[in-house]
This record gives sequence, C-alpha cells and structure tokens, in this order.
Amino acid sequence: MAKKMRLDLRLIAEMVPPGARVLDIGCSDGALIDELTRTRGCDARGIEIDMAEVTRTVARGLPVMHGDADSDLEHYPDRAFDYVVLSRTLQAVERPREVLRQMLRIGERAIVSFPNFGHWQVRWQLLWSGRMPMTSVWARPWHETPNIHPCTIRDFFMLCAEEGYAVERWLAIDEGGRKSPWRRFSSLANLFGEQALFQLRRISPAIAKAPKA
Repeated sequence: MAKKMRLDLRLIAEMVPPGARVLDIGCSDGALIDELTRTRGCDARGIEIDMAEVTRTVARGLPVMHGDADSDLEHYPDRAFDYVVLSRTLQAVERPREVLRQMLRIGERAIVSFPNFGHWQVRWQLLWSGRMPMTSVWARPWHETPNIHPCTIRDFFMLCAEEGYAVERWLAIDEGGRKSPWRRFSSLANLFGEQALFQLRRISPAIAKAPKA
C-alpha cells in the first residue's frame, strides 16, 4: 500500500471488501480512490469541494466530481453504493447530522474518520492556556481552520444512538499509527485516542422498534 497515504485512509482501505462500490466524500487528491481501484478492484469514485483539487485528480484519470457534501448528496439514488466514506471531513461540514443521514441512505454502510476533540492534549491545552488547542491533528489556528463542528468520540457514539445507527466496527488511533489497545472502552479511547474510525449501518425499522425481551 502506498506509503504516502494518510493513516486513516490506509485503515479505511483495509475495511472495504474487494469489488465494492465506493463513494469517497471530500476525496482530496484521490489517494483512497486510487488505492481501492488498483489493489481491491473496487468501483470507487469521489466528490470534492475544492475545484483545483478536482482538476488535478481528474487529470490523473480518477473519477472525481466537483461537489459539496452539505448540498449534493441528496441527488444520489438510494443504495447506489456499498460504502460511503467521509474521512476527516465530518467536523468541517455545516450539517454533520444530515450528511450522515444522506450517507446511510445512498450507501449500505458508512465509514467515518475524524480527529477526536476529547484527546487529553486538547483538554490540557484548554485548561492550561485557556486558548484553542493546536496539536499534530488539530494543526491550524482557530481563525484559519475549516473545522466548525469538532466532536469527541463520546459525542459521536451519542449521535449514532440518537439516529439509530449500528456501530459495526470502531477504533481509536494515534498519529503514529498505533491502534489503541483500550479501544473497546470508549471512555479511555475518548481520552487517549487522537483520531477515531467508525463503520456504520442503519438499523432497520423492524429491529429498531422491536420491544425488549
């Protein structure tokens, strides 16, 4: 696998089965699309809001369209994809709840990665300096960052519960690539995980409304 790929993209590529239909939202330079197409035989395509990035990616022969996650997903038909990916973009969209709803309408499953605002370094910097934190993951000052909806791992679990999404797989990782050995304990992951990766599916109405035994 290409070494230049970002850590979360490498892990996402490992989660997608061969031959899957994939939409990568906010695909940037198309690294994930290229990886999935070459090594896993996927029908992978993407949308990207940065037109300059789209032009460069299309010039490389990758199927990428200009589009905005907040407004353009509604034009895709139901279940058009097996997997819909949103990597390190959830915190930058205007309507994260609606974007997730659209992802699980047009895809059988959604894979979401995001930087964890509950990490201990973020908490410590806020407590110690009283200023917006900057870390290796949150690397831009507050007045330049595109991130408008930072969230924690605990926040995301709560949103999934409210929306009726089944969390099939999840893990917390650090920027060095180490998977957290305590990833099954959300309180510890929320404290020590620099970024999180979730695979979701929508619970069917019959299951969601079934009475408890």
